[in-house]
Amino acid sequence: MSTQQESVESEPEEPESQEVPEDQEMSGLASPQQERLQRKQAALEERERAESDHDMDDDRVHLKVFRYDPEVEGKQEPRFDDFHVPFERGMTVLDALIYARDEFDSSLTFRHSCRQAICGSDAFFINGRQRLGCKTQIADLDQPVRVEPLPHQEAVKDLVVEMEHFYDQMHAVEPYFQDEETPDASELDEQRQSRENREKVKMSTRCIWCGACMSSCNIAAGDNEYLGPAAINKAYRFAMDDREDEEIKEHRLRILEQEHGVWRCQTQFSCTEVCPKDIPLTEHIQELKREAVKKNLKFW
Repeated sequence: MSTQQESVESEPEEPESQEVPEDQEMSGLASPQQERLQRKQAALEERERAESDHDMDDDRVHLKVFRYDPEVEGKQEPRFDDFHVPFERGMTVLDALIYARDEFDSSLTFRHSCRQAICGSDAFFINGRQRLGCKTQIADLDQPVRVEPLPHQEAVKDLVVEMEHFYDQMHAVEPYFQDEETPDASELDEQRQSRENREKVKMSTRCIWCGACMSSCNIAAGDNEYLGPAAINKAYRFAMDDREDEEIKEHRLRILEQEHGVWRCQTQFSCTEVCPKDIPLTEHIQELKREAVKKNLKFW
């Protein structure tokens, strides 16, 4: 004798409701901060997927590195050397270069220091774009990873370029605070900066003198006297500081409005695109152009 059991359909559990801020519920839009967090999370997930693919395939990173040494016979003709470096999770281009130097060829030469995107010494031309080696993840790049010295600058050896001209342009804008009304040290008076003014110049202070923007600028490539986006940005930092008096500001603007100053910029945004610190270089140059025009306006 068979028994028939009645099937009981269970009602699906309702998902727990997530609380939505009242202002967000009314507008139906995420806040800018939430959008940034979502983009960052999406990029992190994409990177983890790419890195897991490397792990599963037990891959090696294929580097094609520019080589040149004018002092060694047989190495005076530029070439590319291939290195196959074991991939590790979170590996950067700088990590791969250091491994290649330490394990395969101790003569491989490049600059690096802090490895935290602060010193600016390891700017390279990676897969056709100016980037910091210590900030660029191998998992984000197509292989082979092609590493070259910064374009438009003289190569000294391998990935090392001559930076003297770049530093000369930076110093040409007098990158230091000047104020004829500096209080006497004995008075212990502070030169206070308003919160609003600090916010205005904050992004310009992030420059790490890496030279990536200068290397990407077609104008700088054709005009050796052009101050360049890095130097002009440095001038912006001080010209817009409200603690300097008007005479000093006019002096800075005279430096910047010369023939090879801000007016040589053609607003191509290449410098802004490659800046590893996300400084709005082109916007700063345009604002200095406006300041130079206003200075020369006369009202009768």
